[in-house]
Amino acid sequence: MDMNKLLLSVVAAAVLATPALAADLKMITKAPPAPEPSPWDLAFGGGLVSDYIFRGITQSNHRPSVTAYFEPRYNVTKDLQFYVGVSGESIAFPNRAAAEVDFYGGFRPTFGPLALDFGAWYYWYPGGQCFNAVTFPTNFGADCLVDGSLPLNGNVIKRDLSFFEAYAKGTYTVNDQFSFGATAWYSPSVLNSGANGTYVSGNVKVTAPSTALPSGWGLYFSGEAGHWFLGTTDSFYCTQNAAGTACALPFPNGIPYKSYTTWNLGFGITKSVFTLDFRYYDTDLNKGDCNAFTSDHTARFDGSFTAINPSGVGSTWCGATFVVAGKFDLTAMTNLK
Repeated sequence: MDMNKLLLSVVAAAVLATPALAADLKMITKAPPAPEPSPWDLAFGGGLVSDYIFRGITQSNHRPSVTAYFEPRYNVTKDLQFYVGVSGESIAFPNRAAAEVDFYGGFRPTFGPLALDFGAWYYWYPGGQCFNAVTFPTNFGADCLVDGSLPLNGNVIKRDLSFFEAYAKGTYTVNDQFSFGATAWYSPSVLNSGANGTYVSGNVKVTAPSTALPSGWGLYFSGEAGHWFLGTTDSFYCTQNAAGTACALPFPNGIPYKSYTTWNLGFGITKSVFTLDFRYYDTDLNKGDCNAFTSDHTARFDGSFTAINPSGVGSTWCGATFVVAGKFDLTAMTNLK
C-alpha cells in the first residue's frame, strides 16, 4: 500500500469514529435524573388561643390555652395518604386534669376536588381527681379511687374523663376561593360518662383572591354549624337529693344529657406559615343543662333549674365567646426543603 492510500484510510477512519465519540461524550456529561420524592412527610405546628373552645364549650375556663401537634404522614400515591399524630392542649377541667393529650390516626383519600378523611381519635386527660359525695362514695366504685369532697356547687365528676371517637370528614373544593365540607364523629362514652354521642357538622370557607392582597398575604372567612346528639350517662352521674347525699328521682340511674347545637363564624389572616384567626362561638345550651353536662367547678347558683339540673346551679361555659387564635403550621416537604 502506498503512502497516499494509507493517509486516506486513516482520515476516513477518524471521520467515521467522530460521531460515535461525540455521542459518548454527551452521555457522560448528561445530568443524572432527579431522585423520586420521598413518600414520607411530616406536619407540625402550634399556637396560642385566648380560649380553648371544643364544640362550643370552653375547655380552659375562658382562659388562654397553648396547643401543639406532630403528625407523620405517608403518601401511598398523590391521592392517598396515611397518617398518625399526637397533639396537646392546656386545659382547666373540673377534675383538675393536667392537660389534654390527643392520639389519632387514619387515612385521607382524594378524588379530584373531593378530599376525604377517616380515622380514630383518643382524648387522654391524665392527672384527674374525682369529686363525689363523701357520704355515699360506694355509688361511684372504681371511678372514684380518690375520695374527694364536693365542690361548693355540689357537682360531681370522675377521675378519668378520657374517651375515644371515630370520625369521617369530607371537603369539596369548588375553586381557589370556595370550599365546603361535612364531618361526623361518634363516641360510645363521651368524656367517659357512659353517654354515647354523635356529632355532625357542616362548614364553609371563602378565600379572598391572591390578586386582591399584598404578595404573600391571605384572607379567609369561614363558619361551621354542628349538632351533638348525646345519650344517657351511667349511674355515676345522677340527679341528687337536696343534701347531695344520694341519687334521687327523676334520674337515679343516669342523666339524659341535653343534645345541643353549636356554631362559629370568623375570619383569618395568613402570612407564610402563620395564621391569625378571629372567631365567635355559641351554643343553644342554657346554663342549667350546661352545668349538668360539664360539671363546671366554677358554676354558681342562679336559679337555672332544669329536669337534669335540679340544683339550680348555672354554668357560663357554653355561652357566647369571642376567641383570638394565633398559630403556625409547617410540613417538611413544603417548608423545610
